[in-house]
Amino acid sequence: MLQVQKLGVHFAGNYLFDNVSFRINKGDRIGLAGKNGAGKSTLLKILAKQQMPSEGEVVYEGEVSVGYLSQDIDFVEGRTIWEETSQAYVQLNAIQERMTAVNDLLTTRTDYESDEYSALIEEISHLTDRFTMLGGYNKDADMEKVLKGLGFKESDFTRLTDEFSGGWRMRVELAKLLLKHHDIMLLDEPTNHLDIDSIMWLEDFLKGYMGSVVLVSHDVLFLDNITNRTLEISNKQVHDYKANYSKYIKLREERREKLEQAQKNQENYIKHTENLINKFRAKASKASTAKSLQKKLNRMDVIEIDNEDVHSMNIKFEPSQRSGKVVFELEDVSKSFGDKTIFSDVDLHVVRGEKIAFVGQNGQGKTTLARCIVGELDYDGKITHGHNVEVGYFAQNQHHVLVDTRTVLEEAEHAANEKTRPRVRDILGAFLFSGEAAEKKVKVLSGGERNRLALAKLLLHPSNVLIMDEPTNHLDIQSKEILKNALNNYEGTLILVSHDREFLKGLADKIVEFKDGEVKEFLGGIDEYLTYRKAESMRDIEKVEKVVETKTTSSISNDFEDSKEIKRLKNKISNVESDITKIENDMDDMEKSFLENNPTDEDLENYEKLKIKLERKMEDWENLNGQL
Repeated sequence: MLQVQKLGVHFAGNYLFDNVSFRINKGDRIGLAGKNGAGKSTLLKILAKQQMPSEGEVVYEGEVSVGYLSQDIDFVEGRTIWEETSQAYVQLNAIQERMTAVNDLLTTRTDYESDEYSALIEEISHLTDRFTMLGGYNKDADMEKVLKGLGFKESDFTRLTDEFSGGWRMRVELAKLLLKHHDIMLLDEPTNHLDIDSIMWLEDFLKGYMGSVVLVSHDVLFLDNITNRTLEISNKQVHDYKANYSKYIKLREERREKLEQAQKNQENYIKHTENLINKFRAKASKASTAKSLQKKLNRMDVIEIDNEDVHSMNIKFEPSQRSGKVVFELEDVSKSFGDKTIFSDVDLHVVRGEKIAFVGQNGQGKTTLARCIVGELDYDGKITHGHNVEVGYFAQNQHHVLVDTRTVLEEAEHAANEKTRPRVRDILGAFLFSGEAAEKKVKVLSGGERNRLALAKLLLHPSNVLIMDEPTNHLDIQSKEILKNALNNYEGTLILVSHDREFLKGLADKIVEFKDGEVKEFLGGIDEYLTYRKAESMRDIEKVEKVVETKTTSSISNDFEDSKEIKRLKNKISNVESDITKIENDMDDMEKSFLENNPTDEDLENYEKLKIKLERKMEDWENLNGQL
């Protein structure tokens, strides 16, 4: 489907990629691996033809459509969620507009016998066939299915995108991409702004997706569940592993051990050869041999091993002056946007030295309450800051916090105070911004680099309270561990908004749960909280809730639940659902074929038969569920 040939990318003579070649085949589920700044996002942009390489080319084999989800998006203001999502159907929208215009003409004209009227009749017939063939009559149902799968409620469809956070806007962009059914989807951190329920839905969607997927993600479980291949970017090269992330880690370690041994052997050989060259140079009879050996050394490809310099990212959050014992006191705090109540009657006391995790589905108010506490949003009720409280705030969306026109160094210096200004370059170096990297413009930074810069700014302005909203977004797995260690050693007060269990484990000592407009406290860490909720993982909480909801809303007794009749009906429903899925897939294949080749009368007849068959199966499904 896509061939990368001798790709090279360099900036000011420094190579990011050098002579890279690989192929993407139909059905590939590829995860891009590599430390922050290795070039994962850059490679996606090149594959999407949004950035040109310095050398080599990307060859699309045939008419391959490619969709790209970037980390940064722009929206046209004034559109509703539904209107913005419908932008995925450019061709269908154009056909629908023309159908409306032609129908208006047909209702107003009376020259029924004229050639112009006949032409309009012929055009509306052609447009209707085209609209049907492209799935126009399924468009609204598909949009509703995807939007709900990504966490939107039906009441959200008519709300303006301006009312939603960057994370929810990203979901709309993802919905548009999924609805386009591209041959290849390029996804840059698609799970960053998704709650667990939506991540699980996206996993199921991608598993059934007919095209190829290339994605960047630091969610190990998501990668393991989706990918069957891993491309590692290391030392300007791309190494191909036919395995998901966890298997790739094992294979990489084996490969690294072999490389280290080969590197050691090569170093011994070079040292031995250099000794011979120095020895032979002194003798006229051996000068030609010395020259020959030197040429051989010059032609040798030196084995390089990625030093994984992320381990040099040694950071420590120094608290400022000691705060009072009570850090924050919240009394009857409520927040609404228009008629929508996010949470109400919140009472919360935060004591010096506590490490608190805000958990819950997206849209329940975690970020909103954090922004109320730091004074970014108005609210009802009372929030009191304790004595000598100095807050450092890490926002979820760094796109609006960092100034794109500044360099990394200028952005850091702007955040520093008198005490920390002499240490700016040292702290930037700890976050892997040393030398020329400190002179890069903020606008060219990857998502991971932006997060590292934002974290560096927090260190340059010491505080005794840290409020961090999804700080692990865009950070690779090693960087997350380093950040976690630094926060564990932090002597101030910490409030974390996160759904990452591994990150929260051993870090938070109190959990604040946001659910259905209520905010509840749980004493203990994330493991104790999950035990209380009778779940093994954050994902299991969603599954447990659904099971409980089904049991409490059902009027079927336990005896009937186990009865043969119930089981028989469930088996029938399962079989019908499988049939529906197969018919829908067959129709999708036919529609794609129609786009490439003009359909024959027989093709259209077979397509209509499938539509009738699908309608009957849907009726069967409804009847069976009614019986159940």
